[in-house]
Amino acid sequence: MASPEGTIETTESSDQAFPAADVDKELNPSRNKDFEVDPVSSQMVTSLEIKEQAEAAKKQKEPEKKDRLQTLKSAIIVSGIIVAVAGAVFAITKKLKEK
Repeated sequence: MASPEGTIETTESSDQAFPAADVDKELNPSRNKDFEVDPVSSQMVTSLEIKEQAEAAKKQKEPEKKDRLQTLKSAIIVSGIIVAVAGAVFAITKKLKEK
C-alpha cells in the first residue's frame, strides 16, 4: 500500500510538470476574449495558400506564353507571304521588261 506521504510527493511533482488550468476559461469559453491560434496549423494553411497562388499564377502565364508564341508564328508567316509576293512581283516586272 502507498503511504499518504508518497501520494503528496507525487502530486507536488505533477503540479510542476503540468501548468495550472484556468478553470474560468475552460468552463466559460464565451468569456475568454483571448483567441489562441495554433501556430503550426496556421503556418501550414498559409504555405498551402501560397502554393495554390503560385500554381494559379503559373497556369495563368501558360496561356499568355502560348498566345505570344502564336502571335510570333503568325507574324513570321505573314511576313514570309509578303516577301514571297514581293519577290514574285519583282520577277514578273523583270520578265516584262525583258520582252
